[in-house]
Amino acid sequence: MDMDYTTFRFKTSDGLNLAWTEAGAPSGRPTLILHGFLASAQLNWVEPGLVAAMAKTGRRLILPDFRGHGRSDAPKDAAFYPKDVLAQDQEALLAQLGVTDFDLVGYSLGARMAVRLLARGHVRPGNVFLGGMGLAGITTVGTRMAYFEDAIRNGPKARDARAGTYVHAILKDRGMSPEAALNVLGTQLSTPPDVLASITVPVVVVNGEQDQDNGDPVALAAGLGNARCQLVPGNHLSAVAEPAFRDALVAFLGVA
Repeated sequence: MDMDYTTFRFKTSDGLNLAWTEAGAPSGRPTLILHGFLASAQLNWVEPGLVAAMAKTGRRLILPDFRGHGRSDAPKDAAFYPKDVLAQDQEALLAQLGVTDFDLVGYSLGARMAVRLLARGHVRPGNVFLGGMGLAGITTVGTRMAYFEDAIRNGPKARDARAGTYVHAILKDRGMSPEAALNVLGTQLSTPPDVLASITVPVVVVNGEQDQDNGDPVALAAGLGNARCQLVPGNHLSAVAEPAFRDALVAFLGVA
């Protein structure tokens, strides 16, 4: 299936130019799709073939690049990275597009931002798909942020030397600024368990069976007000390439 992708840019209230890509049916149900940390819409969703699969559901697919990532601006100045700004950017994008009735998909950092959007309450998606996320990655983000900060700052000398080496290679290969990446980490907020429990939007949590990077996905589903969990083969990095993950995502979009 040949896919048409169109990339647009919008200006934020603090003057940055952020990119988003659209695919699928322009008149279809809007679906906001959020990528992971140190990734982009292209890397997380297009290259594994997930956008092509999702487009077959007749959806309008809206895939932003977070600030500091992909084709969006990535300033090094920490002033451009206040708390919760990634969620605020998505609210601004939806407002610019005039989209109020939509579904929401996120993986890893994108899943955390999906929960932040739900917790903030300024937008209300109809249904939500959270991939690559567990309870700790939502309610106690500090541990995961410290892990990445150590890897970015110290590379092969990080406490987890293999992770540090891998992260440094990603930054170099993708031309990403370590300073911007560290600033993105500083934007992250935990969502308290009581707020999580108050979220009653239907949610499906889909995780690799070997993925505990962000904690327990079963516990995350149990902690939400209206959620279920599905495990698929793979770990945090490999699950998105698994046919079972693709099938779960397409099934979600087909019925949501």
